[in-house]
Amino acid sequence: MSKKNFTVNDLPYMERPRERLKKYGSQYLSLQELLAIILGNGVCGESVLVTSQRIISQYGSIKSIEEISFEEIQKIKGIGPAKAARIKAAFEIAKRFTEEESIKNPLKNKIFKSPGDVFALIKNRLTNYTKEHFFVLSLDTRNHIIGIDTISIGILNANIVHPRETFESAIKRHAAKIIISHNHPSGDTNPSEDDISVTKHLNESGKILNIEVIDHIIITKNSYFSFKENNLI
Repeated sequence: MSKKNFTVNDLPYMERPRERLKKYGSQYLSLQELLAIILGNGVCGESVLVTSQRIISQYGSIKSIEEISFEEIQKIKGIGPAKAARIKAAFEIAKRFTEEESIKNPLKNKIFKSPGDVFALIKNRLTNYTKEHFFVLSLDTRNHIIGIDTISIGILNANIVHPRETFESAIKRHAAKIIISHNHPSGDTNPSEDDISVTKHLNESGKILNIEVIDHIIITKNSYFSFKENNLI
């Protein structure tokens, strides 16, 4: 008597990939199960789960599978034009989603490494260099920039830049650290007495709130001044 080949239908109903996805959500499925759902069915003598695992074992990573050409995919046992098309379509949807998210949230995964990074970000946001714009950049514990907020437009002094407004956006974003930045319409990057006073005041306020002020960066059209680099903070 020939041995019956194993298929997904031999699994308990609630252990089948589609049913597990419905019950638990796609994030709880293994890569093998997700690929099995995309393939739909296996080949003669082989469960779709076995086919999925064979593909994963052969190519080693999601990235490697994504890079397989349409023609190469069809060289895999049990993968014809229909299954190859489903695999390529799934990866293309994921790619377009990532691109769309990047456009909507260009700061996502942006890591602060140097004052030059802030200079580039803020410079792109300035359209009127004749007025001073005061910005707060919120960062998480790993120095990912999670938001940039404009706090005031006008002359920078201790009366306009208040800790309440400065830290409000950081608190809402659950920031661990902030960088403050403003532009000098004069083109001179050197800090004024007000700049130094404001920085000191905000730095002290940050310590009370347990939100570190890691730098204050003054920018112009072509250059910048970092309080951190010049040991002023």
